[in-house]
Amino acid sequence: MFNYRAIVTIHSIKIHTLINQPLKEFRFAYESYLYLYAIVPVIILLFILWVYRKRKTLNRFGQSQIIKPLFEKTSTTKPLTKFILSVVALSFLILAVCGPQLGSKLTEVKRKGIDIIICLDVSNSMNAEDIKPSRLERSKQAISKLIDNLQGDRIGLIVFAGQAYTQLPITTDYGAAKLFLTSINSDMVPTQGTAIGAAIDLAIESFGDSIKKHNAAIIVITDGENHEDDAIEAAKNAIDKGITIHTVGMGLPQGGPIPITNNGVRVGYLQDENGQTVITKLDENNLMQIASAGNGKFVRATNSDDGLSLIMNDIAKMDKKEFSSKLFTDYEDQFQWCIAIALILLVIEFLISDRKTKWIQQLNLFSDDKRKTA
Repeated sequence: MFNYRAIVTIHSIKIHTLINQPLKEFRFAYESYLYLYAIVPVIILLFILWVYRKRKTLNRFGQSQIIKPLFEKTSTTKPLTKFILSVVALSFLILAVCGPQLGSKLTEVKRKGIDIIICLDVSNSMNAEDIKPSRLERSKQAISKLIDNLQGDRIGLIVFAGQAYTQLPITTDYGAAKLFLTSINSDMVPTQGTAIGAAIDLAIESFGDSIKKHNAAIIVITDGENHEDDAIEAAKNAIDKGITIHTVGMGLPQGGPIPITNNGVRVGYLQDENGQTVITKLDENNLMQIASAGNGKFVRATNSDDGLSLIMNDIAKMDKKEFSSKLFTDYEDQFQWCIAIALILLVIEFLISDRKTKWIQQLNLFSDDKRKTA
């Protein structure tokens, strides 16, 4: 379901084969200029307001049936066509400014690093707000910061609730990791629960044969309320394969209520069958046992410290093994195609007149003259 092979990012778009090797890479040289696309909806809104005011102004002069003959040679559809062409042309010009580039030379480079898979709890209890802005959002912020600090390491993402799914296969594409991270939410796993053991087992499977060549670590970020399986046994299984398990407790011991939202708006809090508000609390003891069984470290997050930096310090002390990966080192500019398309569209827009085309006027079967003839 979430085991994607095509990895797409705004910073780096790669088309992968089944063995996860990039065929082509597309990127923007000036990614920050993508924000210019924010003016497109503004222009569309201004056009709508202009059409509305124009109609309102015409209505002041009289009824539409009386005024209509005065504009019988003016097309009602061509202005809209011209506007659409102009907006599309503008979009291509913005694309050109962003500097689209296509990878032209694929080079095999040597890297030293560690394989890391992050197992992120996305159950409803992770929406609790004892850790601000919420347990899940704070977790995503911490992972994003972790990715920014990676150098040569490979990273993968697994999400879990009552079941576990691969969100991102292990990769060195940090841009892809951040993009897939932003799409994570508590609705993506249909089965509720907290199957920590299943997430660890899937992470072990995701490493595949790479654990024979690279040191590997699993970081489990959760509130620790495991209801589904034997996570401690799964951690012991990981140690047997040379994989270290670290746990991050995302939540406070006193806990907090679980918000219920409708279309992004909070409508209340989760209640039990007796009508009492459910309070979800961090299970530190369980996470400590999992980390101990996995020969790793347990860290409890707070509102001031997510704890991942402490775990990454431990991971940094592991022996980094060398591996090779193929990267694009040369890129060819593609902006000229965008400019060419924009110019063609603008020329077409310029050639379109606001007046009705003569042959279309001749097809008017309902004119007054034809009625009289009939």
